[in-house]
Amino acid sequence: MPRGIAKDHDEKRAALRQGAARYFAKNGYDRASMTGAARECGVSKALIYHYYDSKEDLLFDILQAHLSGLSDSVEAARDNGLSSLIHAILAAYSDADAEHKLQLDALATLPPEMQKPLIDLQRQLVTIMSDAIVAENPALAGDRLRAATMTVFGILNWFYMWNRPGKGLTRTEYADLATDFVRGGLAAL
Repeated sequence: MPRGIAKDHDEKRAALRQGAARYFAKNGYDRASMTGAARECGVSKALIYHYYDSKEDLLFDILQAHLSGLSDSVEAARDNGLSSLIHAILAAYSDADAEHKLQLDALATLPPEMQKPLIDLQRQLVTIMSDAIVAENPALAGDRLRAATMTVFGILNWFYMWNRPGKGLTRTEYADLATDFVRGGLAAL
């Protein structure tokens, strides 16, 4: 008779994702190993392989969980305007630096069939941001709208890429600044 799923299965899986994401981001996914990921998580390699068949499966699960959570946050903020959306994205990035780095650096290493659902989630996020930008400036369309949308994500990524915790603006203060900056820029177009 097959074993049932442990009561703490989801919690263990989340802890493995978080530890492996830290390890992959710190060492580079292409240079990282499942042995190193297990060591970072404080578990045996056998336990990691109990949950994941391969390093690709683990990376996919890390990115799927990260992008799904981000998508849920953005979807919840969607109807409350640009400021709410920017605040939601920056809040969702909190404590997800490793996952965000992997999204940027390692997604393309996955086989196309694993990339597709992740790219679909990214496109959903871009569409929601694009809709918020059109609500601010209905005249934007086409290439200019795409450029404006991706510029907003670039502005938001500044906090992840260059802000140092405990120095400068808080996440909320930066979200307010980014909103004002984006609105000013959109109004000038």
